[in-house]
Amino acid sequence: MKKLLISALLLCFGTESFIQAQPLPDRKETLNTLIKVNDYFMRNHPDCGAPSFVKNKMRPLNIWTRTVYYEGLMALYSIYPDSTYFNYAYQWGESHKWGMHRGATTRHADNYACGQVYLEMYDLFPKPEIMLKVKSNLNMLVNTPQIDEWWWIDAIQMGMPAFAKMGRITGDTIYFNKMWQMYSYTRNRHGEHGMFNEKDGLWWRDQNFDPPYKEPNGEDCYWSRGNGWVYAALVRVLNEIPATEPHRQDYINDFLSMSKAIKDCQREDGFWNVSLHDPNHFGGKELTGTSLFVYGMAWGINNGFLDKNTYLPVLLKAWNGMTKDAVHPDGFLGYVQGTGKEPKDGQPVTYDSKPDFDDFGTGCFLLAGSEVYKLN
Repeated sequence: MKKLLISALLLCFGTESFIQAQPLPDRKETLNTLIKVNDYFMRNHPDCGAPSFVKNKMRPLNIWTRTVYYEGLMALYSIYPDSTYFNYAYQWGESHKWGMHRGATTRHADNYACGQVYLEMYDLFPKPEIMLKVKSNLNMLVNTPQIDEWWWIDAIQMGMPAFAKMGRITGDTIYFNKMWQMYSYTRNRHGEHGMFNEKDGLWWRDQNFDPPYKEPNGEDCYWSRGNGWVYAALVRVLNEIPATEPHRQDYINDFLSMSKAIKDCQREDGFWNVSLHDPNHFGGKELTGTSLFVYGMAWGINNGFLDKNTYLPVLLKAWNGMTKDAVHPDGFLGYVQGTGKEPKDGQPVTYDSKPDFDDFGTGCFLLAGSEVYKLN
């Protein structure tokens, strides 16, 4: 009966009118949810500079997992500029002397991911020391010939945005040029034929997962969060580079291709499975990939890249599912897959399961919600 009613409404009023009639998430409620989730994290991590002991190892807090949290926090700060958030982020950077894990000579994207957040801080509070080590690190990468170091697609999100931000801040196109060289190598040349399957509009995580590797159902292995990292990276790069950047349209084309592919993989409950083309391979709700897809789609709608009539229903179904099914009353987030590289890692993923690292899932959720908040 419900489907018949929807069909009748579409015939009477047209698709556009029906889409516009769908209520957007209440802004006050969305903001309160983001604040609650972030408050839970900050209460449990009052010392933003102290190392943490995870998986039987002491971990510094300028690694990629914590960086993603601060990406989300800065997104929340952009819509709700509570000085507590800025101070928390500033203390984090200062406690690490605005440096990268393993120093400014590191070539591993997970180690210099923090640089993108430092540059966001620099935009707000342009002290030279905030940028110094990030710029030294990126200059080293720009001035040496290696272009094959983003060999796992997560690295695209960890590495690319800092190049884009530095290029925008300095006005020097060498950062944009190197960024494209590294991105296009991973996209087109790494492994047998590159990590991006243009036919499916999705990415293999690394060369260990491109064909002939298959999921149990015989489909290609497209890991949800891995594709989410690339999707988010494209957003963060397109936010920075100018209209005149030579490869801007290439990034837009990939964003649009991914958007269609991601839309077509959505579950009925609004989430995405950890394996995008094999719903039975550890099938179930998963928050981090879902959050990154929501982040990208909301940004695409807000910035005119995605058709609202097509993507808003997908986005609303996902966001409503996330807030209803994953957010605990105290702000803890369920259904977060822990660190890894494929669907089987960090399983089982449930409402009450605790991932090995509790930071990056929060960051992904804050990125998504902060962009949903801007919908109009």
